[in-house]
Amino acid sequence: MAQPRDPNYVNTRKREPAIKKGTPAHYLYEYTLLVAGSLLIALSFNLFLKPNQVASGGVTGISVIVLELFGFNTALTQWALNIPLFLLGLLFLGKQFGLKTAVGSFVLPLFVLITQHLEPLTHNLLLATIYGGIGIGVGLGIVFRGRGSTGGLDLAAQLVHRLSGISLGIAVAMLDGLVILTAGLVFDAEKALFALIGLYVTSKTIDVVQLGFGYAKVAYIISEEAEAITEAILHDLDRGLTRLNGAGGYTGTERTVLMVVVSQTEVSRLKELVRNVDPSAFVIISETREVLGEGFKLHT
Repeated sequence: MAQPRDPNYVNTRKREPAIKKGTPAHYLYEYTLLVAGSLLIALSFNLFLKPNQVASGGVTGISVIVLELFGFNTALTQWALNIPLFLLGLLFLGKQFGLKTAVGSFVLPLFVLITQHLEPLTHNLLLATIYGGIGIGVGLGIVFRGRGSTGGLDLAAQLVHRLSGISLGIAVAMLDGLVILTAGLVFDAEKALFALIGLYVTSKTIDVVQLGFGYAKVAYIISEEAEAITEAILHDLDRGLTRLNGAGGYTGTERTVLMVVVSQTEVSRLKELVRNVDPSAFVIISETREVLGEGFKLHT
């Protein structure tokens, strides 16, 4: 029978968040992320996307189209769209958006206005699409990490979802797709195809910023030597685990399934420990994008 570890040892691994939630410092941190992310989005827009007419969805994409059709300033177009959308959100969806959405809806166009005179870094359409998409994605990821929003078509998608019953994901895809389709009509089909690339790059970059590069592995171990493997994982690998109750699909025999999450560098050591205890153990190892809790990332 596996013996529990010394509780004092476990406590030494726990860490307190550097900034506690609900404190003035935490609110300052979140608003700093909102402002910093908005600035990065504005820079990416003015340095890459706008000068190359890449309208990769959202209110920023609409402003590029409006600039081409009517010559209206992109920042003014974004304000003209963001403010009514925010007010409609308050009317139909309540006060859930809060102050951060209002700040984001105002600050992003302001930064677009301030940085609009910067010279573009490239006129190569592919480079502009890729780096613009990365910049927008990093900026949005930073904003989301601060639990903020820049308003725009995200609010419109929530309104469509609320009023029509269409799922939120489909509503977002429909609105962004409509912007890109319009860009194809206003500019040309090639620009629309590049806009799709930009939208894809942005979505993947947001995932990286939100989840990070630190992939972990989750292993499920089925063995008749579950107790001995538990002992090895707890004391030799120094990882916690969870014991699940399972049963064989054919025999109906009850089995203990061990679930353990390890870093990529610990996978080989885990397999070695299991093999030394029970060479016939059934082991399933799969990738997981993010792990929060003791021994991994803090909840933020």
